[in-house]
Formats: sequence, structure tokens, C-alpha cells
Amino acid sequence: MYLNIVFLPLVGSLISGFFGRFLGGRGAGIITIFCLALSFCLSSLAFYEVGLGGCFTYIYLMPWFESDSFHVDWAFCFDSLTVVMLIVVTFISTLVHVYSTEYMGGDPHLPRFMSYLSLFTFFMLILVTADNFVQMFVGWEGVGLCSYLLINFWFTRIQANKAAIKAMLVNRVGDFGLALGIFGIFICFGAVDYATVFALSPQLTSYTLSFFNINCRALDLIGILLFVGAVGKSAQLGLHTWLPDAMEGPTPVSALIHAATMVTAGVFLLARCSPLLEYCPKSLSIISVVGGMTAFFAATTALVQNDLKRVIAYSTCSQLGYMIFACGLSNYSVAVFHLANHAFFKALLFLSAGSVIHAVGDEQDMRKMGGLRKLLPFTYAMMVIGSLALMGMPFLTGFYSKDVILEVAYATYSKASHFAYWLGSFAAFCTAFYSIRLLSLCFLAEPNGSRSLLLSASEGSWPMGVVLGLLAVPSMFIGYLSRDLFIGLGTNFWGNSIFCLPTNLSIIDAEFMSTSIKIFPLCCSILGGGLSFILYKSYNKNLFLWKTSLLGRQLYTFLNRKWLFDKVYNDFLTQNLLDFGYHFTYKAIDRGLIESLGPFGLSNVLLSQVNQSRTWHSGYLYHYLVTLVWSNLIFGFLFLFAAQSLRICALLTFFVLWLTL
Repeated sequence: MYLNIVFLPLVGSLISGFFGRFLGGRGAGIITIFCLALSFCLSSLAFYEVGLGGCFTYIYLMPWFESDSFHVDWAFCFDSLTVVMLIVVTFISTLVHVYSTEYMGGDPHLPRFMSYLSLFTFFMLILVTADNFVQMFVGWEGVGLCSYLLINFWFTRIQANKAAIKAMLVNRVGDFGLALGIFGIFICFGAVDYATVFALSPQLTSYTLSFFNINCRALDLIGILLFVGAVGKSAQLGLHTWLPDAMEGPTPVSALIHAATMVTAGVFLLARCSPLLEYCPKSLSIISVVGGMTAFFAATTALVQNDLKRVIAYSTCSQLGYMIFACGLSNYSVAVFHLANHAFFKALLFLSAGSVIHAVGDEQDMRKMGGLRKLLPFTYAMMVIGSLALMGMPFLTGFYSKDVILEVAYATYSKASHFAYWLGSFAAFCTAFYSIRLLSLCFLAEPNGSRSLLLSASEGSWPMGVVLGLLAVPSMFIGYLSRDLFIGLGTNFWGNSIFCLPTNLSIIDAEFMSTSIKIFPLCCSILGGGLSFILYKSYNKNLFLWKTSLLGRQLYTFLNRKWLFDKVYNDFLTQNLLDFGYHFTYKAIDRGLIESLGPFGLSNVLLSQVNQSRTWHSGYLYHYLVTLVWSNLIFGFLFLFAAQSLRICALLTFFVLWLTL
């Protein structure tokens, strides 16, 4: 059963990929949906057996690497953390597959698309079920590969090519950090399997490593390197630039990447490594600060974005910041709880956005929409549910995890945690503002789009509606139903899958905070949502005047251009690297040194010698006599040299034989 959970998506991907031209788009969709649905049913059984029954499972397949003390197996570990991720990944992926068969129904390459989606899910399942860091790295790289294939699915579009290459290159930076972290783990622990590394972590707290000729605590260094990997995948500040550009792919791809697979891998890595990170206090402080800054940065950037999918993309980046700084505060269970909750309402938002885009002729600029509330009433209702859950409104799913993260941030009582709390609270204000702004511009404002497109707008087919309805249910209720199981006081659901030192426990202190501190983020959300509704419901004139003022224009430009991160990277990093590559490595080394000593230089020498030899074939007798004399002299010297060498060799041989006798 457990192996079928992992390998059924691979079977569906192979069948759809190799036999898609015979099955057609509908047949490939049926095969992949069946495999994913069966995997989800088996994941539910695994959740009951492992999560609720407490029967953790370990499956050993075969050895993989055997080299001296370096030993890696193919093995799978199913504990509470794994089965929660299995439920989330397979459920969201199944619904995205169903949605894609309708959304991409007119695409001639639908079998290839379904194959990529299933392969994406398979690699994510490999990542979450791995028993060691090397096997986890296989899934880690696999989701990166599949993200490139899916973002670049419409490969005839230049922007899709650029976005896919950017996602691949930016993630290579994080992957390099993760690889260094795995190397450091093997150097310190002599093993890469989770059980050995986590068991030995308390014994190596005083161990040091030399990194760039600087001696530092080994566990702190490893924790930071692992976090660099998480920064790349989970799009934290500095390596976040690939995530908004990934919107060039089809909308179902965006839903799968943002809700259940690639971007959640970094949070999962930190939660999985909790027994190691607990002994890295400096790393945890850095994680908290970076997470809080990411939540605030992405939320402010989303305030003025006009592309519908980019607003939701920056929302994902902001929510990932909440999860990351919860991990930095040693509240891994709260981070995973928010990850699971966020997956449902973020998938609902993206797929609802796809329904809107599909209805208005693939238009994504919110300023060209408006008035869709009466044309798309069901999609509007789904968008409202997803947006309110994202804002953390009471009794919806987001409220039960997002507010707890902010409460434990304040209750930890450290500079890093309070820094994250205040940034997270202001990010909550911005989240509510851009969520209501999205609803106002798309559904409530006066129509601004083309008359022909608006008149032809209609709801999608019934499978798309069923998918949105199925996602709306957990977006409303799953937070309330699972809160006590995941983060309730005294729950033993996580078992040994998540570890927290007693000195780092702060969720109990969060229960006894003052009421004003507890409700402050909620007040920020209500204030941000109300202000946005007032300003954007009917395009308030004061908002226009403020935007066109000198200060307003500068602030708007700064936020709309994403805090100028792309400009700084392009002007000071990318362009300089390209110039260096062209002028030095290409012109000086490739074209200069290598080609002058290699084939280009050899051909030049041969041509010059041939041209010189042609001048001696002039028909004059003295030219031929000189050539004959020089040839005889050269061959004579060569003959004498060879004869002398033979004579010396013969004498040496005779002398050696005489000595032996």
C-alpha cells in the first residue's frame, strides 16, 4: 500500500507520456486522474494508520551507494509529518488534474501536460517520504526539473522560456546551499540517514568546521546551509524573484506549485530537520528574521500589482514567510498546520482565478475586468471564501493557523520573534488590503473590459465547478476540525517526527497573552480590508489624487517594481556576469587561449607552412637544388642520430648482460 502511494503517479505519468498520442487528451486525463485518486485514497488509509493509529512505518528497498563509510539506501519513512504531506499533496494534485482536463481541454499537447503534472507529484512524494538526505535531494531536484517543464509548457512563448530559465537558475543557488549542507552533515556525522543524524545531533553541539578558512560551530553552519536550500525553494527574501515570473505557465501549474508541491518543500525540510535545528540557535534567529521580512516584503509588493495571478503569487510568498518564521521560533507543528491549511485556500484562489481568466478571454489585468459578480456568481463566491480564509477571518481555516503563528511569535520574548511579530501583523493588514482590492477590481467595480469579452463571459464546465466546491469545504472547516489534533495542548499526534527542546516551547505562553495582543493582527486585517473596500469599490477620487502625487507616484513605482530587486540583480549582478563571460571566458579563454593552442591554431600553422612551401615550387633550378641539399642534410643528421642512439642502446644492453653474468 505504502509503495503504491508513491509510485502510482509515476505509472500515470509514464503511460500518459509514452502512450498519450494513442490515448488522446481525454484518455491520458482519465489514466492520470485514476492513479492520483487511488494514491489519495491510500494516503487517507496511511493517515489513519500512521497519524491516528501511531503505527509508524519504515520500508527498506535496496542499497543504493556503497563507498567506504558512505552508505545510502533506497528506503521510505512514513511518520506523522509524512502522512500529513501525503494527504495535502495527493488531494490537491488530484483536483488539479481534474481541473486541467477541462481548463486545457483544447490544447493539442494535453497528454504531455498531464504527464508532467503526475511526474511533478511523484517527485514531491519522493521528497516527503525519503529516509535520508540524498534520497530527499533526488525529489528536491525532481520538483525543480518538473517546474521548469511546466512553466515552459508553452515553449513557443519567449516570456515562458525566460521565466522557466529564471526559476531553474535561482533555484540552483538554493540547491547548491542544500548540497553543501548535506556534505557538512556527512563530514560531521559520517552518515546521511535521518535516524543517525538526528540521534547524534546533541553530541556534536561543540563540534567546529572550517568554512572559507573561518572556524564556526558545525551545527549552526549546517543549519544555515539547509536554510539556504529552503530559501530557494520556498522563495524567501533574496531568492524570491522566480516565483512571480512562474505565472507564465498555465494556471493549474501555478495552483500545484504554490499550494502543495514545490514551494512547500522548504518548509517541509525545516520541519523534518527539527531535531537538528533545535541545536542551532543562531540559525533559528536568522530563519525568524528572514521569514518575517519576507512576509512583510511580499505583502507590500502585492498591494499594487495589477496581474491577477501575480497578486496571488506574492500572497503565497508572504504566507511562506509566516511558515518559515514559525519554524525559526521552533513551532514546527504550527508551521506545518499553516502549510496544510494554506494549501487548500491557495489552490482555491488560483483555480478560481483560472476560471475568471478563462471566462474573460485569457485577460489577466484586473484593471480590464470589473462587473463579473453577476456574470460569474459561483466563481465570485469561491473567491470570497478563499480571500477571507487568506485574510484569517474568524472561523475560517486561515484564522486557526495564521493567528497562532503571530501569537507564538510574541510569546517567545526575543528580539527576533518580536521583530517577526510586528512585521507579520503589518503584513496581515496588507494581506487584507490586497485581497479585498482583488475582489473589488474583478467583481465589484464598474466593468472596464472589452464589451465583447464581458458579454461572452460565463462559468466554466461542471468539473471545474466541482473542483472549486471541493476545495471550498476544507478552506472553511479543516482548520477548526484539525486544530486540536495538530497543535492542541498535549497532543501526541506528531510523535517523534517533530522535535522541540523544552526551553523553546512557547505555545503554552501564547495561551496566556493579553487579549489586545491576540486580537491586534485580526484588527489589522479588518482595518486593511475595510479601507481597501472603501477605496476600490467605486475608484475613490482621493485614491487617484494620492497615486498621482509626487510621493504617491514614487511609492507606487517602488512597490510595483517589486522593491527594485530585479533591477538590482539585472544591473549589478546578471549584466556584469554576462559581460565577464563574454569578454573574458569567451573571447580571452575560449576564442583566445584554447582555440589558438587547439584546432584554430593548428589550422593556422598548417596553412602558413603550406603557403611557405608553395613559394619553393617556382620552376627555378636553384630552388630545387637548395631544397634537395637541405633535405639531404636533415635526413643525414636524423640517420646519424638514429645510428648513434642504436649504438648506445647496444652498448648499454651488452653492459647490463655482462653485469648480470
